[in-house]
Amino acid sequence: MTKEKVEEEPLSPMARLFQSPGIDNCIVTMIGFKAKINRDIILDELKQNVSKHPRFCSKLSDDGARWMKIKVNVEDHVFAPDIDPQEINKDGDSFVDDYVSRLTLIPLDKSKPLWDIHILNVKTSDAEAVGVMRCHHSLADGMSLMSLSVAFTRKTSDLEAFPTIPAIKRREQIMSQRLGNKGWLLRWIFAIYFAVRLIWNTIVDLLLLLATIMFLKDTETPLNEGASVGNNARRFYHRTISLDDIKLIKNAMNMTINDVLLGVTQAALSRYLNQRYGDKDGEDGTTTSDLNNLPGEIRIRAGVAVNLRQDIGIQPVEDMLAKGSKCRWGNYDSLVFVPLSISLEIDPLVPLLKAKSIMDRKKHSHCAAMHYSVLEFIINTFGPKVFKRTCSNTTTILSNIVGPVEEVSLHGNCITYIALSGYGHSQALMIHFISYAKKMVITIAVDPAVIPDPHNICDEMEKSLKDTLSSKSDRFVGVHS
Repeated sequence: MTKEKVEEEPLSPMARLFQSPGIDNCIVTMIGFKAKINRDIILDELKQNVSKHPRFCSKLSDDGARWMKIKVNVEDHVFAPDIDPQEINKDGDSFVDDYVSRLTLIPLDKSKPLWDIHILNVKTSDAEAVGVMRCHHSLADGMSLMSLSVAFTRKTSDLEAFPTIPAIKRREQIMSQRLGNKGWLLRWIFAIYFAVRLIWNTIVDLLLLLATIMFLKDTETPLNEGASVGNNARRFYHRTISLDDIKLIKNAMNMTINDVLLGVTQAALSRYLNQRYGDKDGEDGTTTSDLNNLPGEIRIRAGVAVNLRQDIGIQPVEDMLAKGSKCRWGNYDSLVFVPLSISLEIDPLVPLLKAKSIMDRKKHSHCAAMHYSVLEFIINTFGPKVFKRTCSNTTTILSNIVGPVEEVSLHGNCITYIALSGYGHSQALMIHFISYAKKMVITIAVDPAVIPDPHNICDEMEKSLKDTLSSKSDRFVGVHS
């Protein structure tokens, strides 16, 4: 790489956090294709466009405090390993899983921009080839990277047309529109009620956040016993379910897609933990997983990722890079810590109703924005160690990102799935959801020393979704078979 006129820009507080010693968070995007990937096409696309995206043509300064713009040699960032067919052993899925897992032990080279792309022309159960894009979290958050990835694609139905970018309204904007139709007295009463509720919820959430930073830990369970501090290899497992099924439940129960996903996750983790406790309690190789083996008191919390931008969802990249943008590029998300209800329920709708209740409360709180501001203050004042403690005191992280609403292609090569995840966090379990066309892709990232069977969690998620759709509740009468 040869330097041009050096342009420098200081790292944002969140970028400094992700570049701190002992914290090496990376985002991994795995994309399946219907045909083999041509490396030359990828290189040509990058040569034409990489200079348009500041973070992808900037490296860290020697002191790690600034971004320095440089000329990028894209060949140094794109890898297409020669794969021995015998090494695949007729199991492309395992080969890809092992390859990506090994990447989590190889740090990105800080002498050049912190991203790379790996082309695996290996047939798997749901693709003819897989592209793996790895970016350091200091470059951007998942929503920014998804917007960037979509910018390179075109509709499969019309290879000259850009993908549709849906307009997504925040819940509070929808509520404001509804109240606009009410009389002035009712609007005034509701305004006072919501203001008091907002202040109270924010204070409570802020106190819980401070308690988590200082001392409040989750219960040790098979999901976090012996969890590493982020240095172990991670393994990734993805599963595709129907987005239409999730929307059916959402509409029937008057909740959001996030509520449904959280409810399904609660039910799945409850059943998974029951199995693990049952296996642990069994004697002579027997299992008691068909009984209720859950301890009486379990505190498990998930850090749910929240996009803090005014405009949410996929955005045009040029808009995100524009000065003063309301949907700015970078890391502008936060975590809301949500308690998960771990219990075996006879009625499959109960976990969803519990999820809706807690999320409705979190939506009437400024806890996400407060968490971001508190984190900035802590990073600037005390350094990043407090952030590591906050994550290690909780069990998992959940994230849901809106992907393309229709099938898209990269230079005519149709994309079959998009799976996004990450590594470097202290939790042994991370769960990411991303919608794509009529699919919802679940990606589980685990420390295999703690969770050796992530596919079982996905199995339980599918079962929870199926049980909900099969519910005899009047809400679903006539809307499912």
